[in-house]
Amino acid sequence: MDNHICLSELLDQDISSYEFFYSLPDEVRQRIEEEDPTSFEEMQRIAAEEKHIV
Repeated sequence: MDNHICLSELLDQDISSYEFFYSLPDEVRQRIEEEDPTSFEEMQRIAAEEKHIV
């Protein structure tokens, strides 16, 4: 699990994270931006939690 400094660095340096992030609905992306994950796995967890809420 590679950790990055912030979400923007994660998206800049990991194509899988970038593609995953931009495939999500706006509401889920907004939640991810608020949480500012530093790994792809953390971003997936937030998205999964948000999908249960939305």
